[in-house]
Amino acid sequence: MLKKYLPILTWLPHYTRRLFGADLLAGVIVTVMVIPQSLAYAILAGLPAVVGLYASILPLLAYTLLGTSRTLAVGPVAIIGLMTGAALSSVAPLGSPAYLEAALTLSLLSGAMLIVMGILRLGFFANFLSHPVIGGFLSASGLLIAISQLTHLFGVDVTGYTALSLLTGLATHLGALHWPTLALGTGSLAFLILMRRYGKTLLTAIGMSKGLAALCARAGPVFAVIITTLLSWWLDLGSHGVDVVGDIPGGLPPLTFPTVDLPLWRELLVPALLISVVGFVESISMAQMLAAKRRERISPNQELLGLGGANIAAALSAGMPVTGGLSRTVINFESGARTPMAGAFAALGIGLVTLALTPLLQHLPIATLAATIIVAVLTLVDIPLIRQTWHYSRSDFSAMALTILLTLTEGVEAGIISGVALSIGLFLYRTSRPHSALVGRIPGTEHFRSVTRHSAETLSHLALLRVDESLYFANARYLEDTVYTLVASRPELEHVVLICSAVNLIDASALESLDAINARLKDSRVTLHLAEVKGPVMDRLKKSHFLDDLSGRVFLSTYAAWSELKRREE
Repeated sequence: MLKKYLPILTWLPHYTRRLFGADLLAGVIVTVMVIPQSLAYAILAGLPAVVGLYASILPLLAYTLLGTSRTLAVGPVAIIGLMTGAALSSVAPLGSPAYLEAALTLSLLSGAMLIVMGILRLGFFANFLSHPVIGGFLSASGLLIAISQLTHLFGVDVTGYTALSLLTGLATHLGALHWPTLALGTGSLAFLILMRRYGKTLLTAIGMSKGLAALCARAGPVFAVIITTLLSWWLDLGSHGVDVVGDIPGGLPPLTFPTVDLPLWRELLVPALLISVVGFVESISMAQMLAAKRRERISPNQELLGLGGANIAAALSAGMPVTGGLSRTVINFESGARTPMAGAFAALGIGLVTLALTPLLQHLPIATLAATIIVAVLTLVDIPLIRQTWHYSRSDFSAMALTILLTLTEGVEAGIISGVALSIGLFLYRTSRPHSALVGRIPGTEHFRSVTRHSAETLSHLALLRVDESLYFANARYLEDTVYTLVASRPELEHVVLICSAVNLIDASALESLDAINARLKDSRVTLHLAEVKGPVMDRLKKSHFLDDLSGRVFLSTYAAWSELKRREE
């Protein structure tokens, strides 16, 4: 029982020296790579840069104990940073102690919600977010984050959490551009783009091994941080108007606990829920994809507990909301991490940096971190998915487009709420109008296909109606209308067979509709039959009076119904 809630007990007893070496190397690489990200995403949320480091220590240790993914790396991520900033800006002034307090409260609420969802086994909730809607939300969020970082890249003071407000602010401040900041930021941006696109090829061409070249290419942000920090220190750019990180408190994160401020908790409930859902969907998607490559298993419900524990750990250590990050997880995976212990090693490495090396980051330009964020988040903009959705399904594309539009114009909260509503709305709309088909027998076979698509044999007195959806309250009346229309259009009809091969559920509302169909057809001297009813559905029907009142029979197969009712005609 303990292993069920502490997955570390399943792999730690089998931990070997070989696994230790692989995890240690991955942990060191991740430590070096994610320090710029951690600083950048804290600033994106409007928090001091050191909060990003704090959120990369204790949460990683908590996930090591509770998580089921062998390679997922937990910490601050871009989208959660943006959502955090949007949520906190409405409850406290930026940079105030109340703002920091609200960040801790948001982490605590998010963690508590995730744990409750895990205990209630609500991992399936992620299925209510359709892939096009999530893709649209991520693409719009990537654009919104990139636009928000242009203010740091240009060296102007503009705030906002919608694309319109940010672009308007940038347009009004174009005359106040800080040219040294712009030069430093665009230079860093160009360097990072070139390293991402051509770094591996160029380094391989000069004789570096492919593995080392790929690692160095991924380390572009680290090189950018080192180069620009040294340049800023040498030229004393901070005293010339270039924004720098400044003094970062040394030492390990302090133990904290949010105060019980009920009005604040009420204001942050909805943002915390949205952050929890978005973080879980992003995390579980990445974890499952990488687990499949190694034929490992991920438990969505336990992942809720793992992410919940990580967020509570962030609240207790002066951190910010966290989740599984895309780039840091890929780095962890490709660096050879074999167990969650790699995350623990990364946490120790970041802890050592926080303890002893933070003075070295004092001259790090904010523009460099902005460039790092822009390059990272633009990978979220999935143009191929948008194009594919447009060609494949206009209804899905409409939902995707509306999600993108609302995210950019109204903010991330409106975008994700509309995304959830649209996903559920599309599901209800599609299933409320279930596809059905009149089928006939393919001559000389026992197969039955739609009469509109195939040259199928039919009988004038018999209608075989295949229902291609489970029957529930939203589509029960639609089924009634379909059957009544069919009977009204064929006066010679004597038998209607509902083929239930695709029906996995008949709820109470649908059962009432079937009763009404049976009674009305009986009044019209038409016999109602069922065919190919699945076992679980039949078990439910046996608990009702429907089968006793059914005017016809329940056939094992459509061919059995065809054969029996055809003989009756003869």
